[in-house]
Amino acid sequence: MRADRLVSLVLLLRQHGRLSATALARELEVSTRTVLRDIEALSAAGVPVYAERGRHGGFALLPGFRTELTGLNPDEALALLVAGSRRGAQAFGLGSALASAMLKVVDALPESYRDTAAGAAERLLIDPETDLLSRRLVAEEVPDAVAAEVLRAVFAGHKLRIHYAAADQAPEWRTVDPIGLVTVRDRGYLLATRSGADRTYRLSRILAAQELAEPAQRADRVDLDLAWQERSTRFRAGGDQVTVVVRLDPARREDLVGTALAVLAEETDPDGRLRLEVTFQDRRHAEWALWQLSTNAEALAPQWLRDSLRARATAVATRYAVSS
Repeated sequence: MRADRLVSLVLLLRQHGRLSATALARELEVSTRTVLRDIEALSAAGVPVYAERGRHGGFALLPGFRTELTGLNPDEALALLVAGSRRGAQAFGLGSALASAMLKVVDALPESYRDTAAGAAERLLIDPETDLLSRRLVAEEVPDAVAAEVLRAVFAGHKLRIHYAAADQAPEWRTVDPIGLVTVRDRGYLLATRSGADRTYRLSRILAAQELAEPAQRADRVDLDLAWQERSTRFRAGGDQVTVVVRLDPARREDLVGTALAVLAEETDPDGRLRLEVTFQDRRHAEWALWQLSTNAEALAPQWLRDSLRARATAVATRYAVSS
């Protein structure tokens, strides 16, 4: 909305002192022509914005001008700034709204606290894009138009029509009753019901969405945390799950547990290695997880998994055998 953009423009000028039209356009994700029109609108409304000519020129506000925003104490502002650094908003298409909100948070602080809170927030990094091994954590992309329609339907309590591409299936249209949105490890999910049955849809697989005028059939209140736990439990209990017994180097325990669906039993052998009984979603999942652990793990059962891993290791050894 233009009103929100005008407020963001003023806050950007307050915090940076002077910015060029190009820099403002980049921050606001609009064209420079739109920025110039917004500057004219602010001037007409009595906001003291002026242009400075020259190589290092740009737009600025008269010193001392302040928007009427309520104050926050340093701890409150720091908490919001840290929360705002998380990438969950990107999964729901709220990245630009989050950036605008963070500008308002900083501007709402008394001047004596502003630099302190902003500086403290710079010293905290939440969920970086890569881990210590430089493995890139890529967030799934959700088209803005899809995210906007889904959000509107969720908040308004209206039915939602989605063109959904389930794994290994052709996309099809379906009408659902949206309940809420969840983000897990930068993946966004829509919790909904369809014909009264619980359904969970990955946002990145929604190709198109349309909010309908018809009210959704759902409870007035929802405990999303409980709903997610229940659906996660059902997911782990379904499908072609397999149970595996593994002997493991204790140093690799978290690597195994992080990929398994559940740990059913665990004990320590006399030699210090761990013996775990874990479940995986299917055979392919189990084979992949154990292969990643190399010689740090040994699958004791079932026999088909031992045979599969031995065949894979033999094939690799053959490929890298010394040629005569």
